[in-house]
Amino acid sequence: MRQQERQERSRQLIAQAALEEFGSAGYDAVTMDGICAGHGISKGMMYHYYANKDELFLSCLETIFQALGAYIGQETENLAALPACDAIKAFFLLRESFFQERPREKRMFEDAMLRAPSRLSGRIQELRRPLREENDRFLQQTIARMTLRRTLDEQKAARYLNSVYTVFWTITEQYCAESGADDLHSMLTSAEEILDMVAFGMVQQSDSESSVP
Repeated sequence: MRQQERQERSRQLIAQAALEEFGSAGYDAVTMDGICAGHGISKGMMYHYYANKDELFLSCLETIFQALGAYIGQETENLAALPACDAIKAFFLLRESFFQERPREKRMFEDAMLRAPSRLSGRIQELRRPLREENDRFLQQTIARMTLRRTLDEQKAARYLNSVYTVFWTITEQYCAESGADDLHSMLTSAEEILDMVAFGMVQQSDSESSVP
């Protein structure tokens, strides 16, 4: 085995171990020594590739962002044929669809978005930038197909949807908790209900048009 192949294999071994630890215990509970001890990785090999826990966490997170971005980019190509509101609803459900069979990646993503140390926020945002740009592109194209309330413009609508999208599944989980539902079907049903309310607050309705200033 060539040196380059050995190095790639070592990186993959460390990345898999790190994903298991970060994705099950969370960022705060994980240590480099713990990963080494739990997965038979020598400290020498670990520190040859990663200087500290932050670097390892960010490396794993970059892989997750790239995979999620590729998935969303591929799936949104199929949404252009849907009516605009339906396309927005389907888009909001894509992230959960991606994470449905990837619980460790979901835990890492949520840690990065909601619980990561402040010192990492700038680097996390930079890693997330291509994903955010992909989301922005889809939202802008879809909003352009909508009939907005007269008090809104496309820029405001895009900013609103981006803001909702960032916290959407946190809102959905709270919404489900209020009703005591915690299974996937109930979660998706609740997500649809919330998205209907999001859309109703943005899209012009014929029966209320005369009341809009």
